[in-house]
Amino acid sequence: MSMANIKRMPTAMSPHKLRKTRKRRGSRTMGWGQIGQHRKHSQKGGRKVGRHKHLWTYVLKHEPDYFGKRGFKTPQSLREKTNIINIGQLDELIDKLIREKTLAKKKGKAFIDLGALGYQKLLATGKLTKPISVKVDSYSQNAAKKIEEAGGQILGEHREEAKEGSEEPEKTVEETPKG
Repeated sequence: MSMANIKRMPTAMSPHKLRKTRKRRGSRTMGWGQIGQHRKHSQKGGRKVGRHKHLWTYVLKHEPDYFGKRGFKTPQSLREKTNIINIGQLDELIDKLIREKTLAKKKGKAFIDLGALGYQKLLATGKLTKPISVKVDSYSQNAAKKIEEAGGQILGEHREEAKEGSEEPEKTVEETPKG
């Protein structure tokens, strides 16, 4: 017998096709009776059936805050966006501006206005290799320290205060006589 004449044997049906639910598809109640049977608990939870109808007293007694919205969330379009730049990114930006020959110099140092470039805050991650003068609205204490160590300066009005718990004065509680 040649291989072409041998008919393939039917493969076993997958168990999914034999399940009862496959036969009951399209029958509206899936074999659970007439009105609302087997609806109360769903697989994933979520919005539970009957909270406005036959479970209304349960909601009133046990979950009075089940319905409604609470609080206010500010839309993303109204939130103030702060663009930050790190010292390492600033160093790369200076290299790029030097290559393009668009970097301004004041008093022998490279000068860069971060506000004009769209940045509001300068942070201290990274290393600075050149002395520069930076004009920025807000900066961290460590960023100012790194720029000064490189021989540069910051021209800005507002500096972010470092949060150091160890330097706060200790509060003493006066003992009051009981009685």
